[in-house]
Amino acid sequence: MMYAVLFEDDAGRADMRPKHMPDHLEFLESNASRILDAGPLKDAESDAPAGGLWIVEADSPQTVQSLIRADPFWSTGLRKSVRVLEWTQVFSKGKRRT
Repeated sequence: MMYAVLFEDDAGRADMRPKHMPDHLEFLESNASRILDAGPLKDAESDAPAGGLWIVEADSPQTVQSLIRADPFWSTGLRKSVRVLEWTQVFSKGKRRT
């Protein structure tokens, strides 16, 4: 199953991001078989950091939660909230998916 994971960062801890980024990127690389896509989100109007997005392939929401808790950004308190949503891809690269 596929999941979209939406993270909201704690703006008061934004200064922690650069310090922990190398560990976070290493974590993503070591879990590339499950975390298929990942990246930061910014507010479209203010350009302020807003959190992050992952696309995850996993057998259950519990597996996704385990990945989230293992991410170095989670243990630092940088993440203010997280939302895990089941996702079905129906369109990609200009084409319908069946």
